Parts: sequence; C-alpha cells; structure tokens
Amino acid sequence: MAAVPVRVRGIGAYVPKRVLTNHDLEQMVDTTDEWIVTRTGIKERHMAADGEAASDLAYAAACQVLERTGVRPEEIDFIVVATVTGDMQFPSVACLVQNRLGAKAAAAVDVAAGCTGFLYAFHLARGLIASGVQKRALVVGAECLSRMLDWSDRATCVLLGDGAGAVILEAAEDGVEGVLSSHLGSDGGLWDLLYFPGGGSRNPTTHETVDQGLHFFKMNGQATFKQACGVMERACQQALEEAGVTLDQIDLVVPHQANLRILNQLAERMGIPEGKMAVTIDRYGNTSAASVPMALNDYYQEGHLKSGDLVLIVSFGAGLTWGAAVFRWS
Repeated sequence: MAAVPVRVRGIGAYVPKRVLTNHDLEQMVDTTDEWIVTRTGIKERHMAADGEAASDLAYAAACQVLERTGVRPEEIDFIVVATVTGDMQFPSVACLVQNRLGAKAAAAVDVAAGCTGFLYAFHLARGLIASGVQKRALVVGAECLSRMLDWSDRATCVLLGDGAGAVILEAAEDGVEGVLSSHLGSDGGLWDLLYFPGGGSRNPTTHETVDQGLHFFKMNGQATFKQACGVMERACQQALEEAGVTLDQIDLVVPHQANLRILNQLAERMGIPEGKMAVTIDRYGNTSAASVPMALNDYYQEGHLKSGDLVLIVSFGAGLTWGAAVFRWS
C-alpha cells in the first residue's frame, strides 16, 4: 500500500508573560549581561507564572493552532506532546491537553527526547498518518524548564526558558506530499552530556537526593557544544537527501535554539546564508522541545513564510538525540 501524503496544516505557540532579562539575573547570581550575551546570545527568556505548568503552555499553543487552521478538537485523532517537564510523572501532558480541548476521539501520549523531542514527535505523527493509522495529529513541544533549574548555578540557570509550540499534521487531501522527509538518530553512550538525575527509579525522591541537588538540570557544556554542530549537520544532510532537495532550494532553516555560537557555526559549516536561518534565542533562550515550533511560529507571524516555501527543521538534545525534517509550507 502506498504511503499517504502528509502535510503541515498550521502553526501556533504560547509564550508566558513574565520576562526574565540578563539584568534581572545579575541581581540573582554571579553573572553579567555581557557574559551571557557573549557566550550564548541570550538577552532574555520567559518564565511560567506561579501555578502555570507544562500542560497549560501546551494547551495555549494548541488552542492557537486550532483557531488558525479551523480544525475542531473532535477532528484530531492523535495528540503527541514532546516534553521532559510534565506536570507530574504521569499521566501524560498529552492526556491533560486532550481533556481540556475536548478532543475525545484522540489517542494521547508524551515523547521524551530532550531538545529533540519535537522532531521525534513530528516523525512519529508523520509515520502514523503516512501509514493510514491516523488522519490528523496535534504535535506539541512544551517545556516548563524554569522549575528544574539551580538558580545558584550561573552556567545553567541563564540558558533556559519556558514556552510551547504546536503544529497540525494531517493527510493531504489533494494528494500532494507536504512533509518530504524526517530523520532521527541517537547515541545513548552520550547520555551524561545532558541529564536530570533525581526523581526516577535510579534516584527516587528523598530528602537526601534533594540535599544533593539531584533534582536540577545537569549539563557538560563543552562536550555538548562539540557534539551539537556535527550531529545537526549530519541530520540536515540526511533529511535533505531523503527529501531529494538541496540546501539551495530551502527557504528557511529552523534549528534548535540552544546557543548562538552553535547556530553561527552550523551556518558556517553548511553554508547557510544570513537571513535564511531562524534565530530567536536572544528573546527566548533555550526552550528545549518547544524551541523549534516557537521559532517557526515567530517567523510565520513576521511574514517570512509563504505557501510553497521549503522548510528544514533540525535539533539535538539529551540522549544524545538528534533529528531533522523537510516540509513544504502550506
């Protein structure tokens, strides 16, 4: 049986109202605006409000994409949320979103692949639709990373922000393939580059694990930086090859917004011209699984996307994981 053609129907996002600037951080930890901007490119990031959790962010992003596309909740048959900061260990954020939307016909599941989570969720939804198992999927990347930061660690607390982004993937009724490729990879031997040690079955929550600081985000920054550009470049090349297009044909590259130096190095290595790569890290910081759809949404809202444009999305994250996809904007 031939694969069902899949298209991206629309995009939406949600950014919490509270803004934390570098100057705010100067009052909280031993750092400076110059130090942060020079090393990361980040100027500010958004933080979830008290009582606001990942499912709230995901729900708001989902509502926007549904409003923009005119898709009704009952027309969604699969919801997949990429997150590592769920409201609780279980149930999934996807189930909480399904309930709030009233998408009663939809199956719902979370995907945990760190900053690559949205690409993994995108790939999973695409495969289910292409196989004919599902017809329409809500794919969300949502993170509430401010809740897992050590605010005394200047190496990590300056990096991350909160937010969510969402797309609708669906079977293309006109028979025209919109999603041309999606490629994933992983190397579990590099698990200790990015991890969150506390709260799982290895280190269940106790007074001791809290005292030891095991419930904070951990990162080997230099080693992660060395891996990032290589794995993203290879993922891009693989996705382009599978799609049968060249980089010159791509209208917009949307990479994971982890560090401006990583983005600049990726652009240099691949020969991506200035203006063709989405850069939003200065305003949001690293929002992990929400990063790619949030950046895509910003460029859509700013009028940089028109029907027929070819988009390349790419990310790397905890695991170590990586992924890329090529699709035509509807």
